[in-house]
Amino acid sequence: MSLSSPTIFRAVFRRQLEQLRLSRLPRSAPRRFQSSNSGPKPSEVGEAVKPKPPVEDPVPVGSTPVPPVSLWLRLGPLTRAGQAYARAQRSRPYTTQVASALVIYLAADVSAQRIGGKEYVPERTVRNLIIGAVSAVPSFLWFVWLSRNFNYASHVLSLGVKIVVNQLVFTTIFNSYFFGAQALLAGESLSEAWDRVRRTVPVSWVNAWKLWPAVTAFSFTFIPIEYRSVFAGVVAVGWQTYLSYLNRQAEIEEEAAHDQKTTVDALPPVNASPLQLDAQKRRIAA
Repeated sequence: MSLSSPTIFRAVFRRQLEQLRLSRLPRSAPRRFQSSNSGPKPSEVGEAVKPKPPVEDPVPVGSTPVPPVSLWLRLGPLTRAGQAYARAQRSRPYTTQVASALVIYLAADVSAQRIGGKEYVPERTVRNLIIGAVSAVPSFLWFVWLSRNFNYASHVLSLGVKIVVNQLVFTTIFNSYFFGAQALLAGESLSEAWDRVRRTVPVSWVNAWKLWPAVTAFSFTFIPIEYRSVFAGVVAVGWQTYLSYLNRQAEIEEEAAHDQKTTVDALPPVNASPLQLDAQKRRIAA
């Protein structure tokens, strides 16, 4: 079938118009398919591969504040010994307290006997070691309880209450236990033990107010909790020396009183015959 010339002409003319219209449109860069998970840019890949330099602590220059080193970390061998004690305290608290009490009471009794100036008596040391071993764990639990209670907003109020409670409760009970146990372990009776407690506890309780309030305040303010028993132990060597010395003075007084009573009982009784008057004698004339 042959096409007419007008039809061919219209087809060629329509194609030319379409090409002319497309040639006038602005040309844009061809769009590429972009996935939703866009990968890192080449610059970012290079930065990720490059290792970062290590971060160094800034050198303190000028007014840069330097944190102070704690006193407990500047004592050399004492610091290492304290840290070892703290580790033992955390791992085996009761065993550590009993061992510490044995060392404290041993040193205290030896010091007290040297101060007395008499011959060393091993039996007294054994009695002190028994008393210290028995009281070690209760004393430790008491101070742990005291540190966890009576904590108020005011630090001064907290210290004041802790000191008063410690002096009224712990000091009274402990001193009574110490002197009473000393008497009982020495073979005395309950009445004699009570007499020693009655004569020694008031004096030791009054003197405790001169030392332990300051020790308690300093310990709860500046000493870390794991080192408080060490600090109190050092002070307790001197205090237990005083208690042992006071107990020895009471023993000397009791021995002197016992010797005096024995001497009086050993004297022979005096036989006094009744006075008889001679009735035959003359009366004196008035």
